[in-house]
Amino acid sequence: MVLWQGWNRLSPDLRQLVRKLKPDKRLEQLRTRPLDKLISASLMTGGRVALVPDTNVYIRSAAGNLPELVSALLDRSLQYHCSVCLSELAVGVGAYSPLAKGWPAVRDHYTALFAAIPDGRVVAPDAEVWTTAGLVAGTLARTQGFNREARKECLNDALILLTAAKAGLPVLTANRGEFDLIQQVAGQGTFLHY
Repeated sequence: MVLWQGWNRLSPDLRQLVRKLKPDKRLEQLRTRPLDKLISASLMTGGRVALVPDTNVYIRSAAGNLPELVSALLDRSLQYHCSVCLSELAVGVGAYSPLAKGWPAVRDHYTALFAAIPDGRVVAPDAEVWTTAGLVAGTLARTQGFNREARKECLNDALILLTAAKAGLPVLTANRGEFDLIQQVAGQGTFLHY
């Protein structure tokens, strides 16, 4: 008896991903690279840029404390939205106490944000991205000594970077350190830090 025939992809080849990423060769703690080796959002001064905002961009924008340069970049960008970031925002809304004075404003802000996302502008991780992100996060958890909470955050950030990479888009983030480490292990993806 076939319950569902919706699956159209094979499961990811973990052996191939292990050969590609070589977690067994990563025995030392990684260091973040110097700023001049990374791409600063301040370099994106002209023209329209397609990008994926990281969760911290939405949160800082809602709080009104994005740097002016980042706000200007967002104003002229073609934004795609990662389902992982949207999920992180939904967790924040769900965790916000409905008894708090700011609850209606927070709820209304994020429901309006989600409603304004155009159809076709959400990118989501597929099975291969999930598996690759898990391998990257596990490798970093071991080499960097991440605790359980940091490992979960690293997995989410790896999902965001790798999902954007698969779509050919950079991620705009304030989280330079973790995205740098993820990029070093994954060997792919681009991020713009601010």
